[in-house]
Amino acid sequence: MSEEKTKTALLRENLMNEPKTVKDLFAEEIAQADAFCEGYKTFLNASPVEREAVAYTTAAAQAAGFTAYDPAAAYQPGDKVYIVNRDKAIALAVIGKNGVKNGARLAIAHIDSPRIDLKPNPLYESNHLALFKTHYYGGLKKYQWTAIPLTLHGVIVKLDGTRVEVKWGDEADESCFCVTDLLPHLAQEQVTKPMAKAFTGEDLNVLVGSRPYADAEDDKELVKLNVMSILHEKYGITEGDFLSAELCLVPSFKAKDIGFDRSMIGGYGHDDKVCAYPALMAALDAKDVENTCVTYLTDKEEIGSDGNTGMQSDFLRYFIYDLAKQDGVEGYRALSQSTCLSADVNAAFDPTYAAAFEAKNSCYLGNGVVISKYTGHGGKYDTSDASAEYMGAVRALLENNHIQWQIGELGRVDLGGGGTIAKYVANMNVDVIDLGVPVLSMHAPFEIVSKTDVYMAYRAFYEFFMQ
Repeated sequence: MSEEKTKTALLRENLMNEPKTVKDLFAEEIAQADAFCEGYKTFLNASPVEREAVAYTTAAAQAAGFTAYDPAAAYQPGDKVYIVNRDKAIALAVIGKNGVKNGARLAIAHIDSPRIDLKPNPLYESNHLALFKTHYYGGLKKYQWTAIPLTLHGVIVKLDGTRVEVKWGDEADESCFCVTDLLPHLAQEQVTKPMAKAFTGEDLNVLVGSRPYADAEDDKELVKLNVMSILHEKYGITEGDFLSAELCLVPSFKAKDIGFDRSMIGGYGHDDKVCAYPALMAALDAKDVENTCVTYLTDKEEIGSDGNTGMQSDFLRYFIYDLAKQDGVEGYRALSQSTCLSADVNAAFDPTYAAAFEAKNSCYLGNGVVISKYTGHGGKYDTSDASAEYMGAVRALLENNHIQWQIGELGRVDLGGGGTIAKYVANMNVDVIDLGVPVLSMHAPFEIVSKTDVYMAYRAFYEFFMQ
């Protein structure tokens, strides 16, 4: 009987697919993951908005020997270049021994996250309080953004063309801002409404002041005047300068370890900086690559990838065309032979909300990097759905390099869904699949990821570049 059990166990081992979990990792790998994530937390804290993520990436690239790309220059294998698009997207390339003649290796992540943008005319006074009118950005639950500390980030371009960078609320001794909420004692009517109607977009008004201007000769909007006086003193702006500004409010939370075992990280903007950072580090560490590898950090994914800094822009296409021209091949041929990891997150199974998931095809915190063969919604609408051949190639890459990974869908069929930049990459005739990190509380002001999953993402991107 014991021999039969041994045969059965062996057959099971050879034929059945048993997902690996964090218990299958070596202590050394866990220590490496913890160390890697210290750098990630620094990146996350420094990059709440895309302009700051690009600035951080540019500095890191320069420190690693990357130089600004010059389309007139001749590059040799091993050269490292970067190119910035309007301060809100950046591509880093390590030139391979074959250039892009056999296609490029692309790892593409987005660096924008759900947030609260200011309207063009934001500042107003009501009942002796000064507030900002806002327009939320991306898919978020509005109630989650009430009664939490917020910081102000962005740029203002004045009438004379001067650009002013704004950061208010990051430092421990700085004031912050917030969206107020109704107290439970007066919320009997509010709490009976559907969640989508209990708090509307027009309710996301941000409290920014309450004291009137002290030396006024009249009583007209003195709290608003006092706020403008403070802003003028610090930044040299007038109210009209809001018309040519990109300003947003993001949570004041800093990245923190989560759990008694410190195995997770909580913070704002894991979607998708938790994939952007590993892809960035893979590009910085890649050496002696056969084919040119490119990490591209793009903008606007949370609102459809539109605009000249989003994935639907031709910016990356033109960059590949320039690289192909140097190699004496047509750009479209280089793209057609390229492969891509669309570096984006998926929703980790949450046992508190188990009914929203299909357990067998969900990804789990701590089980490794997740491959999403397709995203979209309903009958696979709005997705590229990677081929079996490319899925097999990526699966082999992960298995052969002992990288912990799992498969994942975005919740139950017909319940919801979502999209990534993969379909826009596929439209360039590039083989592409989503590979990223599972996230709990996705799109909330404070999201959660596993440290080991972040590290496995880095290893996946690095080995993808080195193949």
